[in-house]
Parts: sequence; C-alpha cells; structure tokens
Amino acid sequence: MGGIEHAARGISGVLGERLPWQRKTQRENLALLVATMLSERSANLMALAAALPREPGRIDMRYQWIVRVLANPLIACDAVMLPFAREVLAQAQAEARPGERVELILDQSRASERHQILMLALRWGERARPLAWRVEETPGPIGFAVQQQLLDTVAAWLPEAARVRLLGDRFYGTPALIAHCQALDWDYRLRLKGNLRAWVDGADAGSFEQLARCTPYLTGVELTARRVRTNVGFIQDPGHEESWIIAMSETPGYLTTLDYARRWGIEPMFSDFKTRGFGLEDSQIRYPDRLARLILVMTLALYLAVSTGQWDALHHATPAERRRPDQQPKRVLRSMTSWFTRGLRRIANLLQTLQPFPQLWSAAATDRW
Repeated sequence: MGGIEHAARGISGVLGERLPWQRKTQRENLALLVATMLSERSANLMALAAALPREPGRIDMRYQWIVRVLANPLIACDAVMLPFAREVLAQAQAEARPGERVELILDQSRASERHQILMLALRWGERARPLAWRVEETPGPIGFAVQQQLLDTVAAWLPEAARVRLLGDRFYGTPALIAHCQALDWDYRLRLKGNLRAWVDGADAGSFEQLARCTPYLTGVELTARRVRTNVGFIQDPGHEESWIIAMSETPGYLTTLDYARRWGIEPMFSDFKTRGFGLEDSQIRYPDRLARLILVMTLALYLAVSTGQWDALHHATPAERRRPDQQPKRVLRSMTSWFTRGLRRIANLLQTLQPFPQLWSAAATDRW
C-alpha cells in the first residue's frame, strides 16, 4: 500500500464519522482525491490522474475516473461541509469573548477566465476557514440572488443565539444585502461604492464620495431609491486617494469603521487555494458544478493540512516556539509559517514514511491559521 492509499484510508474514516448517511463508495472516492491532492498539491486533473493509485495503469482512464467523481450530483458540497462547518462555527461561538461576534467574510475570487467563486468563510485568527461557496460562469460579480441563497444556507448552520458580523468588500455593499443582514439580525461591515447616493432627512445628500470629505460618519442615512436605512463611517488613510466608506449596523466611529479591515483574513485563504497551495487556476475545468466539487476536495485537504500543522507545532515545536509569545524574538515571529504550510510539509513526510495521520480537524484558534 502506497502513501496516498494509506492517507486515503485514514481520511475515509474521518468522513465516515461525519457523513454516515453518504454511500461508502462516495466517501472513499472523496478521500482518495483528497489524499492525492495533498500529495501532488495540484488542481490540474492530469497531474492528479498521473499520481492516482488506481487500476488500470492508463492515465486517460484514471483521468476519466476523476471526471466522473467530480460530475457526480450525489456529492453535494453543502451536505458534505455541513458537519465540518457546524463544528468550527460552534467552537468559534464558544470561544468568543463577551461582546465578540462570530465573523463571516463574503468575498469573490476568479477561478479561471470563465468562472467566479463566491465564498463565505469564517474568520479565524488572522485567516479564514471556508464554509460554503457557489461557482458561476460569469466574467463579473455574482448577483444578490446567489449571495442571499449562500447566506441563508450558512445561517441555518449557526448555533442558537449566535451573534454574527458579516464583512464584505464593495461588491457586496448594496441596499439589498444590507436589508438582508438586517432581516437576519446580523451586524455587518460592508464597504460601499463612492458613487452610491445617500438621503439624509429625506433629502438627496449627494454621493458618499462627496460626503466623505465633509463628515467622519452618518447615522440613519438612507441608500438609493430603496431607502434602506443604515449607519456609515468614513476613514481616509494618508496616501490613499479613496476613502473607506463602510456601512454598519452599530453606532459609527473610528474603531467600528476600522473593523472592516478584518475582511482581509480571507485573502491568505484564497492564496492557499491558488498560487501558494493547490493551484486552483490550473484546473482547466469547464463546468461550474465540477469546479465546485474540486473546491470541496481542496477544502477538505486544507482543513487536514491546517490540523496537521497544529499537531506538528504541538509535538515538534522548535526551542523558540516553546517560549511564550512575549518572549520570542520578533524575527522568530516573522519567520513562523502558517499552519497550512507547516501541515503540507508534515504530510509530505507522513506520505513517504506511511505513518498514521494525527488527530484530524482540530480547530485551535490561532493567528497563524
């Protein structure tokens, strides 16, 4: 038994614990693809087929097997992610300090020239953990109807009495999304476009770009002809031409407006999917549903890599890492790799030596996630 098959057996066991309703063959197929993804660190299907430990030996037949798995409509991304998402959401809620909220990040990224990914992720430390996504064949932003469906899906996964804050870029600072957050009773920090018009006391006050030059914040401002009411804060960083124009449900101020910066936690996660990790843009998949299932494979691989990185740091810490953070030299803190990168390195060693994988899916909060 090779390293990939050895890893797939362990991953299949984890999937069996969390997805007992799923057919065994589907779980085993997913596990084998996740193990191959971790071994090759590539989203290119031909590269995965070349390493896939399946008979027959012809690479074109192994490629067709991968295509069939990714085209299987019975492998539903939301259904597979449900137990993992509920687990990390519950832990985030349990570990939140008084007054803190569970922070969700909504963002879009290009997967190829044809496809865009709309991702909803949980902010964790200084990074993010993917929860659910939608893939659309479009050159531009994915519309509100898909955004609403994605938000409603994850809203049903949240623990009872969870207090949520949604963070989103200017693609998502729309009256429709703000109204939906208010309907869900979610706090929000959504960046608005400067050309969006505002109404104050029933009168057209001009664009937010003009208002940003006059006031640091607005309360009870209405957006566009829909008259969706919200609060707005402005921040103009030195050296930047554009202001941050942030819609929020809370009373606006400098710190509440600055909360928007926490949205950047999703950018390292996208890098893990792409250039710094699995090379999503090399997949060359033409169908959105197949690309969505490939992202499912990559997400499970990412969860496993992060968990392994946490385990490795706990059991194989360097002398500098054994010190308390306040005792560590700044150069050591700067040089620390993410759990994801560390986990990939450890997994490469485990695949070569056929050692059993560590406890999977741990979720210790950390800025290095």
